[in-house]
Amino acid sequence: MARPTMEDVAARAGVSRALVSLVMRDSPKVSAHRRRAVLAAAKDLGYQPHTMARSLASRTSNIVGVMVSDLRNAFFADVVEGMDAAAQDAGFELILNTGRRSAARERTALESLLAFRPGGIILLSPVLPAAAIRQAAQQGPVVLVSRSSTVADIDTVNDDGDIGAALAVDHLVALGHRRIVHLDGGAAFTSAARRRGYRTAMQRHGLEPMVVPSEHTDSAGMAAVRKLLNLFSRDTFPTALICGNDFNAVGAMSALEEAGLRVPHDVSIVGYDNTSLAALRHISLTTIDQPRIQMGRLAVEALAERLRDGRTDPVRRRVEPSLVVRATTAAPTN
Repeated sequence: MARPTMEDVAARAGVSRALVSLVMRDSPKVSAHRRRAVLAAAKDLGYQPHTMARSLASRTSNIVGVMVSDLRNAFFADVVEGMDAAAQDAGFELILNTGRRSAARERTALESLLAFRPGGIILLSPVLPAAAIRQAAQQGPVVLVSRSSTVADIDTVNDDGDIGAALAVDHLVALGHRRIVHLDGGAAFTSAARRRGYRTAMQRHGLEPMVVPSEHTDSAGMAAVRKLLNLFSRDTFPTALICGNDFNAVGAMSALEEAGLRVPHDVSIVGYDNTSLAALRHISLTTIDQPRIQMGRLAVEALAERLRDGRTDPVRRRVEPSLVVRATTAAPTN
């Protein structure tokens, strides 16, 4: 059967198509009697307003476009969960796509979202050039999650990576570790703060920092550990690794196991994000918690303030991370 249209609802209710449109947009110009008739006809026919068509025909939209950096990373799923809850409260509809951590693909994904004429855009840890993000902000409100900006038309939601990395170092030092290496997050925009926090904390404890280039993937975590295995003997190998994120940490753990090194007996591991992956019993990863659901809520609330309340000044939300101790950290044995 064909999808029922506004014309079908109008015919069933005995009114004009224009009046049906007013009812679907919740216009106050319609009498209660006619509103009831239109809604009853729509229910009988199973008619649902076409959200996309309605947004294209209007200068206002309840659609929020969301671009996710990496669908494989559970961190983003948790952020989107918080966004979805806040969107339901605010009456927004979310449309999601991904650029797979590629600047070129992200540009195409962003253009696709903008084609829907959304009320606003939320970009989760994009690798897009800043110029492309500024250009998008000229078409409507933009919120960045896990990336910074100084542009007045762009709001941001981030955790404090300096504090998070320092928490990891302080925890390991308190256990007695001295040879602590950081597996860097590479091009991710959160990496700089975590790298800086690690170095500052190591120097505060009188320890020599060592940063190994990596990325926020499991394969990169494995590659970084294999590089360390080529650099150090078993007697001088680092006793602890602070990884760029949980995904990276799981890869590092896999490579250590392949090399016959036990976690945490031989090497302690700390991740970052506290995703659902980290909490799995057979992984039980010590990690730095970002309040991911809160970050998703804050992103949607920032858009709502722009769209509904008329706020024009930028907001820079910064949430504080915390340490979650599980089974992958212990006192060093050598």
